[in-house]
Amino acid sequence: MTLEEGGNDASRDDPPTIIDAEFIEEEDRGLPSIDTVKEVKTTRVSSPLELPRSQPTPEGRARIVTIINQKGGVGKTTSVINIAAQMALRGHRVLVVDADSQGNCATGLGVDKSKVRTTTRDLILNPECAIDSRHATAVEGVHMIVGDRTLVGLEQEMLRQLGRERRLTEALAPLLPHYDIVIIDTPPSLGLVSINALVASDGVVIPVQTEYFALEGLAMLAGTIREVRGLLNPRLGVDGVMLTMHAPTVLNQQVANEVKDAFPELLIEPPIRRNIKLAEAPSHGIPIHLHDPTSKGGQDYQKVASVLESRWGLR
Repeated sequence: MTLEEGGNDASRDDPPTIIDAEFIEEEDRGLPSIDTVKEVKTTRVSSPLELPRSQPTPEGRARIVTIINQKGGVGKTTSVINIAAQMALRGHRVLVVDADSQGNCATGLGVDKSKVRTTTRDLILNPECAIDSRHATAVEGVHMIVGDRTLVGLEQEMLRQLGRERRLTEALAPLLPHYDIVIIDTPPSLGLVSINALVASDGVVIPVQTEYFALEGLAMLAGTIREVRGLLNPRLGVDGVMLTMHAPTVLNQQVANEVKDAFPELLIEPPIRRNIKLAEAPSHGIPIHLHDPTSKGGQDYQKVASVLESRWGLR
């Protein structure tokens, strides 16, 4: 039928029109007053987040520390690489466990991933291969277990296993007497792999980028830490909160002050400043102390490592 033959019939293809909706008008009260805004800001800062403090390392074994934040791009991997290198530089035996499927720790520590046969995935699924999972790095005194993209499907495989939250704990047990510190890099999520890292750990270090929403992400992570501590690992605590990618701007300084107000005893100072040398170092397969130790990034990580060395009881 053409439009001329039945002009009104073509309207049957139009969507139905809602004709019974009711709207109620309300008075526009406008924006909150300046006093109200000040009150909200004061309330938020004066109620610090509660993070449990960590306990001393048990005698005769390495301390296990997880670097974690569910937000990506905050400098977790950069911190793992450079803190591990600084600890080795001070004479401590260090093991890095890369639990992130991106596997960037290997690149930053000079490990050729194409020649790796046993990865973090193999370690978790087959704890008996722990001794053979370690690889030498470009930094003397630092060994690592390499992460790669096979970690992406690991959580699905672990769902069928009993005690799946403790698989990494069991896998690391035979290695602990041979090291002073084990540092775990985690993915930007709070999935089963990250939970395994928290269950295995004595403490966590939380890198926080000095940008907006920093404390909002910390609130979620704090809840996860308390839950893991209550259900799976009563020893778990927070070793410190470190500020990363810091720049001398008003916003960055405001966020830094808020973090300091929220965690006055846990904050690790100084903040890690934005630095091109830090970004260049991984492309050379070395940490910042081998690439340019006198750069801002090199100086900052030296000072942060000194604080952590004291908190971890390694001096």
